[in-house]
Amino acid sequence: MYLPSNLPNARVLITVKAYPKPSGKYEELVCTAGLIDGSKWIRIYPVPYRFLADNEMYPKYSWVRVDLVRNTKDFRPESYRPKQGLDEQILLESTLGTKDAWAARKSFVLREVFTSMKELIRLAKSDAKKSLATLKPSEIVGFKVEASDRDWKEKWENQALQRSFNELAESASAERRQLVRKVPYDYFYEFTTEGDTTPRRLKIEDWEIGALFWHCVSQSKGDEAAANQLVRQKYFDEFTKRRDIYLFLGTTKRFHNIAPNPFIIVGVFYPPKSLQEPLL
Repeated sequence: MYLPSNLPNARVLITVKAYPKPSGKYEELVCTAGLIDGSKWIRIYPVPYRFLADNEMYPKYSWVRVDLVRNTKDFRPESYRPKQGLDEQILLESTLGTKDAWAARKSFVLREVFTSMKELIRLAKSDAKKSLATLKPSEIVGFKVEASDRDWKEKWENQALQRSFNELAESASAERRQLVRKVPYDYFYEFTTEGDTTPRRLKIEDWEIGALFWHCVSQSKGDEAAANQLVRQKYFDEFTKRRDIYLFLGTTKRFHNIAPNPFIIVGVFYPPKSLQEPLL
């Protein structure tokens, strides 16, 4: 057994928050993942993050306490859900900072790092059904931006809007009650790992890159092409020159067993390169 079925008062270091998606059943959900007790990967779903009370909203690299139970609707061993569902209280304890080139964060995040995509896929397809991992690419060779649907699927949006937001936490602000805007672009890293003869390409579904896009749209006065150029500058030009990049990978439940490579990038870990190494 990967972990016990019941995890009361679980202490989790949050490292992943995917971009929110509307849900007919829960209004809007965020797939969250992290390291339980700072060691083993765990996925927490569903969490209506933007509708949590102010004192429950956790930034990435925060320690939280929450009662968890195994999500029996998901075959992936890392998948858990809050015991009381959307009513479960999430206690925010503390947040790890970036002092000393992110030393505190690295002490947990880099305990298990894979260097081979082939090995990760093998583990995902094996009885272990591994679905979350940290990967160190050999080289990031490209960053691609592709136009996507500009709106959520009509079914998702209608279902989400039909539900009453009165059921959500009273402390949720009016701004957070609005349905999250869909990012009308998809972002991909192209990279190699140990043993690869050709670059791989994986989609980035981190909340951070979606939030960055909307910030850059505002900064560019609505010019989306200019905004995407700024996103590229951050995730490719700056990160590959100034940052030591690791990728948090996760599988999707739908494609885990059928896709040749079931992983997507659910987060990017980008501590600065060694302090002794000059910044270019």
